[in-house]
Amino acid sequence: MIRLKGRKIVGGAAEGLAIVSPEPISFFGGVDPKTGVITEREHPLNGLSVAGKVLVFPRGKGSTVGSYILYALAKNGAAPLAIINIETEPIIAAGCVMAGIPLVDRLKKSSLKVIKNGDFVRVLADKAIIEVEKG
Repeated sequence: MIRLKGRKIVGGAAEGLAIVSPEPISFFGGVDPKTGVITEREHPLNGLSVAGKVLVFPRGKGSTVGSYILYALAKNGAAPLAIINIETEPIIAAGCVMAGIPLVDRLKKSSLKVIKNGDFVRVLADKAIIEVEKG
């Protein structure tokens, strides 16, 4: 098991399989708020769902409406279980606060180098600890 320390943005705990994007995600216009499927055409995760997964990506991008899309995802049962960013910006932070999604960033080792699709990830956001079991 790999154990990483980071910075807590939104507390809570969750565990599940990772879905990892090397590119930023725009939730407004890039993620279907009813299903959690990424709809941005050129995105590497296009067609995949973030619902019920630990979502790992560098940072958010796009409109501030993205915060409300994260909230809608939670209300529709299609939200990620937790989010891990390299550097969280306000759109993602606000959305996770509204939706109650645990959020950690600034891991001591790059999350994109350590965590891969299908790894089992435990997010202990209150302690800013991420545990990774390779899939």
